[in-house]
Amino acid sequence: MSNKMSRRKFLQTGATALAGLTIVPSSVLGSSFGHVAPSDKLNIMAVGIGGRGAQVLSNLKSQNIIGLCDVDWKYAGHVFEEYPGAKRYKDYRKMFDELGKSADAVMVATPDHAHAIIAAEAMTMGKHVYVEKPLTHSVYESRLLTNMAKYTGVATQMGNQGSSSEGTDLVCEWIWNGEIGEVTKVECATNRPIWPQGLNEPEGEDRVPRTLDWDLFIGPAKMRPYNSIYHPWNWRGWWDFGTGALGDMACHILHQPFRALKLKYPTKVEGSSTLLLNACAPQAQHVKLIFPARDNMPKVAMPEVEVHWYDGGMMPDRPKGFPEGKELMQSGGGLTIFHGTKDTLICGCYGENPWLLSGRVPNAPKVCRRVPNGMRGGHEMDWVRACKESKDSRVPCKSDFSEAGPMNEMVVMGVLAIRLQGLNKTLEWDGPNMRFTNIGPDETLRTVIKDGFKIHNGHPTFDKTWTEPINAQQFAAELIKHNYREGWKLPDMPR
Repeated sequence: MSNKMSRRKFLQTGATALAGLTIVPSSVLGSSFGHVAPSDKLNIMAVGIGGRGAQVLSNLKSQNIIGLCDVDWKYAGHVFEEYPGAKRYKDYRKMFDELGKSADAVMVATPDHAHAIIAAEAMTMGKHVYVEKPLTHSVYESRLLTNMAKYTGVATQMGNQGSSSEGTDLVCEWIWNGEIGEVTKVECATNRPIWPQGLNEPEGEDRVPRTLDWDLFIGPAKMRPYNSIYHPWNWRGWWDFGTGALGDMACHILHQPFRALKLKYPTKVEGSSTLLLNACAPQAQHVKLIFPARDNMPKVAMPEVEVHWYDGGMMPDRPKGFPEGKELMQSGGGLTIFHGTKDTLICGCYGENPWLLSGRVPNAPKVCRRVPNGMRGGHEMDWVRACKESKDSRVPCKSDFSEAGPMNEMVVMGVLAIRLQGLNKTLEWDGPNMRFTNIGPDETLRTVIKDGFKIHNGHPTFDKTWTEPINAQQFAAELIKHNYREGWKLPDMPR
């Protein structure tokens, strides 16, 4: 690979050469690759700042915010005003070109579908990356960012702040110390969505606000007419842009079982929901994932375990002995129940306020590194700390991509289970090769385009509009690894 190759050319032609390179030219990876002096403030570029990104930036305000990018300058206007010294952009690619040499790190808080392509480009530049949850929109994207983080050696963090909370540390320590025995079932729930889901795709087209670049908002997704139902904020419920309530909240709620039970790839998944529409996530969902037995720990075995997810008002049964009159949903609008052979452990969203159904208060050894004020800015600042450490001696962040990537695969696997539920089977998953093994080449699938329920002469009619039958293998493959819109491309997978 020539040292004269530009970063843009590198991304356009793919990163196949990554697999065989021992040293990557600085013209590709950037002048600051892998090192920032501990005494320096980070120079940070931020992409997606109008919503969740604004809060992340407020927790990073002690650093130098040198560039701000958002596709909607009205939505992001208040953030631009807070950082008057930062250059403003609508296209992150232009910001990377102009500020890349002076930047150390990139914060990404766009809609889900754009996380991977922005983070991947930043990592090829040698920039440390912080990416809001969910880490990516697809399984392949999660695997790509996991591998790229390992290859490039940059500091990484996903924005699931609960991974830095002491509640999560306690959950892990109690389980690892054998306080509740072997865990064979976990049930998780959220009170989301609090945004619209289960909607028909809009038929009308709204005028694009002059402050919004709709083409850049669409990014790698397929082009569709602008409608105010998508932006701002409500994109979460639309499959092309978001991952529904599961993707939005599971990174906060499933991370505790993922870490505490040493999970990796599920082997079987199945999903069910209220009416499944082609374009929009359903109003309520249930997903079951089965994980094989893992290596035993010194004080507790790790047998096969079922992990259940509920949202949209669906809830697990109240455990036997759960206090009467006490709400099952826990703090933060989340719930996790670890069913052990000796006791039951319950916690809220972010792992907060863990407690045992027996009433015992464990005194397990503190073996997890604590992050001060993890839920109040400590999570972001722990990433800053990692960015300033040498990659050879760096203490990984609590949601470093080596953990966040595989955990996010678990989350988007739940989305796959929901979207493939029409096959009416338990899906068998080959995690290392990212493929389903029991979807036949001739199987087909249909989903509902439009729910045409109406009352006619006092009687209900159920006139649904369905897609034509599509090849299920091909549909599953596209959900696993997206076909990006022309002009948008991920680098190839490093090995």
